[in-house]
Amino acid sequence: MNDIEYRYGNQLNLDEVIDLYKSSTLGERRPVDNKQIMSDMLTHANLTVTAWDGDLLVGIARTLTDFSYVGYLSDLAVRLSHQRKGIGMMLIEKTREKMGPRSMLVLLSAPKAVGYYPKIGFTQHQSAWILKATDQFSISDNK
Repeated sequence: MNDIEYRYGNQLNLDEVIDLYKSSTLGERRPVDNKQIMSDMLTHANLTVTAWDGDLLVGIARTLTDFSYVGYLSDLAVRLSHQRKGIGMMLIEKTREKMGPRSMLVLLSAPKAVGYYPKIGFTQHQSAWILKATDQFSISDNK
């Protein structure tokens, strides 16, 4: 899509961001009903790339990175109406351009997107681990 404009920065209208998440299905797995958490997620991401179709926010890549070794692509969302047009790939490409030539990109795929990432060059890694805020954590188990 040649008319899509890509921008860097996380100074965004929170309601527009939440609308995008809901319109992309990512809202099914994000706390879109909690504006404080969504605001924190946006504010503390240190690399945010957005895609715009005129005045409409149609895509976002939200990353936490050190800009040298690794970046965690925590969110990649494209409106359903704009999917399958290369916007997600361009958001990843623009993210990689800012991360630097030696930095790798890591992500946890949404269930509906598991088949997408291998098609665009990602390699599956079998040893990812998750500790949710509500999960019990005990260092005494490691003794």
